[in-house]
Amino acid sequence: MPELLQTFRFHVTLTPSAPGTKVPAICVDGGFAECSGLVLEADVREFLEGGRNDGVVRRVGRVKLSPLVLKRGMLAGGSGEVNNEFWHWLTSMVSGALPVARYDGEIRVDDATGLRPLARWIFERGLPLKVAGPTLNAKTGEIAVEELHIAHEGLRLGLIP
Repeated sequence: MPELLQTFRFHVTLTPSAPGTKVPAICVDGGFAECSGLVLEADVREFLEGGRNDGVVRRVGRVKLSPLVLKRGMLAGGSGEVNNEFWHWLTSMVSGALPVARYDGEIRVDDATGLRPLARWIFERGLPLKVAGPTLNAKTGEIAVEELHIAHEGLRLGLIP
């Protein structure tokens, strides 16, 4: 019987795009509160034909990729320092550090027990597009949430292994 996917149990993994390069490992293995941007959009081009006034010819163009947006609570290590891996990834890229660190990733949705994967999206050659720190407000007791936007070169809904 078909099973509806529930969005509360998902897992994110990032791995270096080019194995063997000196790209720092980012400790991302799950731990996100929200993931959006799992979007592919076809660019359909319209051509007008002379003499055909009752319609248009449509041809397939390129695919448009949306950035992935990952949100998680900010983490402080045992020494009290905040985990700065996302910030370091972006700042090292814009400062010209070579090689440019690119990561492939997987977003996997599991069943309610967390034992069986139901769907997985795979993206390729991700680069940090934006990192946003938390909104600070002394009137609330909310958890500090950081946001990472990843531009990538391809997204697909993969088969479950």
